[in-house]
Amino acid sequence: MNTQTHAIADQPSLTTTSWSLLAAIVLFAAITPTILMTAPAVAAQLAGQWQLSPSRIGDLFSTELGAMSLATLPAFWWLKRVDWRQAALVAGVLFIAANLLSMLVDTYSTLLALRFASALAGGSLMIICLASAAATANPSRVYGLWVMGQLVVGAIGLGVLPGLFARYGLGACYLILAGLMTLLLPLARCFPAGSPAACQTGSEAPPGSRGKAALGILGVLTFYISLSGIWTFIGSISASAGISPQHSGEILAIATVMGIVGAGCASLIGTRLPRLLLLFLGYGLMAGAVLLLLGQPTLMRFALAALLFKFTWTFILPLILACLADLDPTGKLMNASNLVIGGGLAIGPAVAGRLIEASGGFAPLLIDGAGITLLSLGLILGSRTKA
Repeated sequence: MNTQTHAIADQPSLTTTSWSLLAAIVLFAAITPTILMTAPAVAAQLAGQWQLSPSRIGDLFSTELGAMSLATLPAFWWLKRVDWRQAALVAGVLFIAANLLSMLVDTYSTLLALRFASALAGGSLMIICLASAAATANPSRVYGLWVMGQLVVGAIGLGVLPGLFARYGLGACYLILAGLMTLLLPLARCFPAGSPAACQTGSEAPPGSRGKAALGILGVLTFYISLSGIWTFIGSISASAGISPQHSGEILAIATVMGIVGAGCASLIGTRLPRLLLLFLGYGLMAGAVLLLLGQPTLMRFALAALLFKFTWTFILPLILACLADLDPTGKLMNASNLVIGGGLAIGPAVAGRLIEASGGFAPLLIDGAGITLLSLGLILGSRTKA
């Protein structure tokens, strides 16, 4: 701990976010989940090039998502003991090695192991990004850019990867990821050596905040359960309403752009407007978007619901993460959020699928989804420490 204390003294204060630190947070966080953000294109290539069954493709993506979430567990130990800059460098090198080796393998089991290693390294980098952003003066703005970076890379990847796959195969994606991470490695030195609160004072979260922290974590979990359950089946909802796959695909592609706009708006607004007002507005519109999908939505109503849902989802998320950052500047709570995000993404579709099968329709899913969205709002409001 003493080495970290001395290192903190040599680094810029995080009360103002330096451009180099902002670049490190946004760029590392944008690159590490690229495979998951471009899952449709990668899944199609795995089916064609590797001749994998849907179950094996699903297992591969579940492994990546699970490893990114499981990175939380060792991080509870190393976050307060290891220089974050060194940890980022080690994780970056592991990410590069795993992706380069993924180009060369020819067996499914080996690919599975390498994707686990890559995602574990990526999850560790994501935790450093989340914890570093929590210590900045304007976390909601930084988290807005954090979300926007991932969406932009995902949109570019979905547009570019199919053409690259046709010419060079799946290895092109892994090579690009390794190359981009190699370019980013020098930015690892821009991260703080550790949490200022932990390194300078050795303190934990403020007294009495554990209950609020639990509410905040549950708020994140319910938020992701709701959004992942609805978003997974939104294409099925459009099909059941008689909307053509072409129209549905075009609307969902535009919705991706709206997601980028939502995160950008959260970043631009920052602290200019009261967060409480923004939370009520964002959550209210998100629940309304879900309810617009009830019945047999027309093309216009489906388009409005999908665009509004994706906009509000990415607009609210930075605000939620900023609320967690207020509760614990040491980074431990942001580390826990990485685990519950993965849990919510896994729970949502599983519960939604069973609701659809049990009811034979989408109404229970949509009503419950809107209710869980508002439950998340209540939990986040209960966790807040300041206006």
